[in-house]
Amino acid sequence: MKILRFQNPHLMNKTAKIKKNHQFIVLQKLVIVSVLIGFLSAFLGISLKKITEYYEEIFFHEVTVNPVFYIVFPVFGLSVIYFLRQYLFKKKENKGIKEVFESTKSTSKNLPSYKIPSHFINGLLTVAFGGSTGIEVSTVVATATIGSVAQQKENVFRKYKTELICAGVAAGVTALFSSPIAGILFALEVISRKVTRAFIISNIIAVSVAFGLLSILKEEPLFAVSITTWHLKAIPYFILLGILAGMNSVYLTRCVLFFKSQFGKIDTHYYKILIGSVVLSISLFIFPQLYGEGYHAIKGIFSNSAEIPLTLTLAFTFVGVLLLKPIVTSITLASGGDGGVFAPSLFIGAFLGLLLASVLNTFFHVHVIPVNFMIIGMAAVLSASIHAPFTAIFLVCGLTNDYTLFLPILVVCLISKYTAKLIYPYTVYSYSPSLIK
Repeated sequence: MKILRFQNPHLMNKTAKIKKNHQFIVLQKLVIVSVLIGFLSAFLGISLKKITEYYEEIFFHEVTVNPVFYIVFPVFGLSVIYFLRQYLFKKKENKGIKEVFESTKSTSKNLPSYKIPSHFINGLLTVAFGGSTGIEVSTVVATATIGSVAQQKENVFRKYKTELICAGVAAGVTALFSSPIAGILFALEVISRKVTRAFIISNIIAVSVAFGLLSILKEEPLFAVSITTWHLKAIPYFILLGILAGMNSVYLTRCVLFFKSQFGKIDTHYYKILIGSVVLSISLFIFPQLYGEGYHAIKGIFSNSAEIPLTLTLAFTFVGVLLLKPIVTSITLASGGDGGVFAPSLFIGAFLGLLLASVLNTFFHVHVIPVNFMIIGMAAVLSASIHAPFTAIFLVCGLTNDYTLFLPILVVCLISKYTAKLIYPYTVYSYSPSLIK
């Protein structure tokens, strides 16, 4: 016997209407919280960038006038960070972007709110006092925490945890590099790795707010560079640059993992600070270009790249910088500094590109354009270091506010990424000791 079930059409319509109203309310709340996350993350990113640039410039000027500060600044900066972690932040270590991964993969683990001031202050102190890294990872973790705290405020946002964390990250990256597309792509390629409707809505709104704030404040591109054109005959040399960039990124990754592992065996933290400070001080004294983010050095070689003849001294400087930068960055991080591989990758890429262009022009008379090689090199090393080629493309184009080199950058970024993956499949973000057991 069949039982006929009759449903009340009026009841069905009412249920559908209630469901639709609920979805609309959730969407409204998602939009509002995305605006808030975008504004707070952009404000944090811009503030950290401006304050760091201001004090880094002052302190770098001091060390050039009085070299004794090469000894004082690193030990002072790392010591203050250590005492802040011990007494203000209750002995809790900062793990960098891995903290963000752990949070997005777990329903119960959230980024605690103290990580906002912790990464802000420690990132500032690290770079301003000469630590050879950048504020990018400090900004990413702090802005991810803004998204994480926001999703904890209402139960309805719990299922959008990853999306809201990514909204904070995307807005923070946008604030640092003036590129909304790079912000969204970094959140997608590195953090989320999947696209949902909530991801699209929250991230587009967050980066729009961040970019709007940048426009109101009239932020200029980080590097004022004049790019005129590029030539097809340079393609073989671009490919060579991509391969070299992939190899250099692996060197950077392996250095970071090696020194963190070795310093992890030292029980007394102040020994780490002393060893790190000694290495950092000596390196900065020999190569001042390694001080802080190194953007001052990149700006310097951008402005003089066409006029620099390759001499033995200059070649030694370039090679020394390329060899030492990954080591000094790694030791800065291993001895307690806060930061990551963003700025070091851009730095290495710029110097690698200029060295290759100088060698080609001096010894092979091919007449390539050095500035083009520097810009492409920056994108290529970053692409290979974080395995995110599309983020690297738009980020570097945003840094220069010029898309003339988009096509060669695309090709070289893909070559560098897959060269790096072929040599060593991990990044500093994806590596875990358990993966090789």
